[in-house]
Amino acid sequence: MKIAVCIKRVPVMEVKFAITADGSRVDETGLKYDVNDFDLWAIEAGLQLKEKNNNVGEVVAISLGPDAAQETIRKALAMGADRGILLKADSASGDGLAIARALAAELKDGGYDLVLMGRIAIDSMNQMTGPMVAELLDLPCVTNVFRLEITGNTGRAERALEGASEVVEFPLPALLTIDDGLNKERLPSLKGIMAAKKKPLDIKPAQLGEAQVKVTKMALPPERAAGRILGDSSAAVPELVKLLQTEAKVL
Repeated sequence: MKIAVCIKRVPVMEVKFAITADGSRVDETGLKYDVNDFDLWAIEAGLQLKEKNNNVGEVVAISLGPDAAQETIRKALAMGADRGILLKADSASGDGLAIARALAAELKDGGYDLVLMGRIAIDSMNQMTGPMVAELLDLPCVTNVFRLEITGNTGRAERALEGASEVVEFPLPALLTIDDGLNKERLPSLKGIMAAKKKPLDIKPAQLGEAQVKVTKMALPPERAAGRILGDSSAAVPELVKLLQTEAKVL
């Protein structure tokens, strides 16, 4: 089985973000980057499928981004992916369709039985790239997968819905977006980290084309007002209820 896993380089979210002076993008000064969480689960899914197939096949990690995204791919290789491909773009486009077209152009003639992606990227939160790539490649698409079985040329996935779940059967090749709950990603071992340095990583220009959507302005949310302590006994309840009605307007 030949599996492609599309991964994204995203900022580590446990930091305070700043916007550039022109308001067009996040200031990258001092930011640290890692593989998108949902994409880590997609990598793990690909590796487990290969292991269940007696390690016959190939897991290919593909990322679109600047040269620094090679580090993102190397992490996937250290986890166990066989090779990597960087679709080089100096800056990430805000146009999800342009990104999907670039990924689809690379995947089209790759002979992949399965394409895996994370359900959503934790920086942009658009949740659009996977379904767009599937549409461009005319592949069956199952999103929000948290249980997965592949038997021969058929797959069976359970996907999360609002307050429910749905079981879907699909033929291969197909594209799946992986949700929380399918697995927990493995940590790269020292042996894996050393091996990753020798695994092939091809660098190609990303075929983004002309972007149709452009981010023109970004802004941080306003600072929240400081909290107030009204008292430490039941006598403060009437005033609290009044403020919730008149100021917060939540009652």
